[in-house]
Parts: sequence; structure tokens; C-alpha cells
Amino acid sequence: MQDLGLKGRVALVTGASRNIGRAIALAFADAGASVAIVARSDRDAAEAVAREVEARGVASTVLLGDVGQEEDAARLVGGAVKTLGRLDILVNNAAIRREAPIESLSFVDWRDVMGVTLDGAFLMSRAAIPHLKAGGQGAIVNIGGLTAYTGAINRVHVVAAKAGLDGFTKALAHELGPEGVTVNLVSPGMIDTNRQHTMEGDPAHHRTTRTLVGRRGTPEEVAAAVLHFAGAQARFTTGQALHVNGGAYLP
Repeated sequence: MQDLGLKGRVALVTGASRNIGRAIALAFADAGASVAIVARSDRDAAEAVAREVEARGVASTVLLGDVGQEEDAARLVGGAVKTLGRLDILVNNAAIRREAPIESLSFVDWRDVMGVTLDGAFLMSRAAIPHLKAGGQGAIVNIGGLTAYTGAINRVHVVAAKAGLDGFTKALAHELGPEGVTVNLVSPGMIDTNRQHTMEGDPAHHRTTRTLVGRRGTPEEVAAAVLHFAGAQARFTTGQALHVNGGAYLP
């Protein structure tokens, strides 16, 4: 593996108990970084990922909480720093992607998606920033989504939240650039993940969208993009969005 300058650093990954979040956590571990694994409620799945991380010779900790709640976000960041000693990288991956027509979409469901995806990124970032500044090479990587740029049927809440992450990334890059903290976004699309454990299922746009490379991507390919933004060779890159979608969308 290419040396990304991540050995000895500490990353916190939200939504890290499965799929893309799990791949990101393991990629950091392979690069020599310790990992705080954040999940909303599934301790068994999160601890399974922690065991995989530790098998790679680095430390981990499991933290449960709702990133969209102010007190939980502060506790999650504080727990990571207390257990692992520092915090260098924050990956805002947690999201909800349920589908519903707008006429049957309740405000509760709208707020639930916004709360995890957009509020969660704000609250986790705000709590993490003092620690990211202290290390001198802090990085925030937000995980966006293809439909934030293309739109999609029955996803007005998901598209709005993910599109908000793009603006959040740009604005925060302006604020934190002088402080030595980079802020970037990785936008996955058409990734082969297991949704059988959720209420969400495969999104409708997956049945009609095609990639130029003739296949779906893997969580590991998304993780590679995240590690690039977090690594030492991307210190001059901030406020950017990197699309990992096999050519399904060309910005």
C-alpha cells in the first residue's frame, strides 16, 4: 500500500458498522491509523468491525449514539479523543436513504434524514474542529451521493440533505483552510452494498442508471478516495468533491 502518511493518526468514522463505513474504517487501519467506530445502535456490528480493525495491529473504540443530537455528537467526539488520545480525521458517513413520494413524506421522516445526514455532519464537525486544529494536519471528509447532482424520484429529502453536504463542504473549507484543516467530499454512486438489514432496499434510480465501466463500484473503491483526501499528499486540496461512480455522472 502507498504510504499516505496516516500511520499513528486517529480517524473517527460515523456509520462505520457496515458497507462503505466499514470499508473506510478498515482502509484507515490498513494505513496504520487507529479508528473510532461510530454507529447509531448496532453494537454487535460495530464491535465486529472493531475486531477487524484491531486485527490489523491498530487501536479502535466503539461509540454508539445519534450524530444528529447535539449532546451525542459532543460525547462521541470526546469519547474518541479520551480513548485514542487524539483526533486527526473525521469522516461524516452516517446517512438515511429511505424513499417516499413527497405527498406521503411525513415531516418526521424529512427531519430524520436531515438530522442524521446534514445536522450530523454539522454537529460532529463542530465538536471535532478543536481537536483537528490541534494536530496541525486535520481533515474532514464528507460522504455525499450521486443523486445530490442528478436528482432522483422519491428522494427529495435524501437529495436535499446530500446536496446540502456539498455546500457545507465548500463553506467549511473557507473557514478551516487558514487553520490547517482540509474539508472535502467524496460522492459515491452505483456502489454494490448490502441493504438487506435496513428498511431502505435498493434505490429506484439503480434500476435505470448505468455506469460507463459496466459494473457497480465497491465500498473499498470509495474508501480509497476518502484516504486520499485524508492523507499527506492531499494537503493542498480542500473544498473539492470527488465523484466515485464509474462515469454514471460526469460533472
